[in-house]
Amino acid sequence: METTLCSSCSFSVTYAPRHQLHPKRCSAVAANGGGFRGDGKRATGLFGRRCALASSLSLVSGMVLGSPGDGSAVTQGLLAGRIPGLSEPDENGWRQYRRPDDKSGGHGVGWSPIIPYSFKVPDGWQEVPVSIADLGGTEIDLRFASSKEGRLFVIVAPVRRFADIEGEAEIELIGPPDKVISAFGPEVIGENVEGKVLSMEVAEHSGRKYYQFELEPPHVLITATAAGNRLYLFNVTGSGLQWKRHYKDLKQIADSFRVV
Repeated sequence: METTLCSSCSFSVTYAPRHQLHPKRCSAVAANGGGFRGDGKRATGLFGRRCALASSLSLVSGMVLGSPGDGSAVTQGLLAGRIPGLSEPDENGWRQYRRPDDKSGGHGVGWSPIIPYSFKVPDGWQEVPVSIADLGGTEIDLRFASSKEGRLFVIVAPVRRFADIEGEAEIELIGPPDKVISAFGPEVIGENVEGKVLSMEVAEHSGRKYYQFELEPPHVLITATAAGNRLYLFNVTGSGLQWKRHYKDLKQIADSFRVV
């Protein structure tokens, strides 16, 4: 493992050796961005996620929400691939998705199972298959889409790839909202987020804090939190027309994200 100290901050970033960073490349990441685009696909170019983290703030950034719990308490079986997790529509025509306890997915030997998360979508949204060959990378845990309204994807990544945090991770330990979006916004839109953040809020549910952001074109709503030893990014996006016609529903989807 290698640790990089941020010259303008009081914390350090630790990242896995399999992603070695060139210092000159990292110093330029703030101007170039990198990582996942708004469609959840990995942006090509010089700067990957580890650079976005190490030099954009060298802070550590994170995501996901829910009730207090330890990842070790979650059981995970060997069931692979897509697993139905959608409830029947409620009286308003909305369905809840909950990540199945036995859904496969993780980050190799030594990592605890992923703590389940949930969110709500209008009837008509469907899960989109994600494979290990997904262009978004292995940290894309789930995709959903509606041809009418838009799409969403969930990034789940080990905290220790980005931050030297022991025990239960909390988004507050990773950094304040402005630092988190500066580091992880490029993960989603594929470019620097400076001047693109329209709103920034902090919500709390069952004792866990969630950072919520809205970015201008490419339109995207991002919910970030941390749970167990994972970072979570819940991203809801759509075309300009979808955004204009269905913003209310897209915002409701983004606000519904929880770690359960």
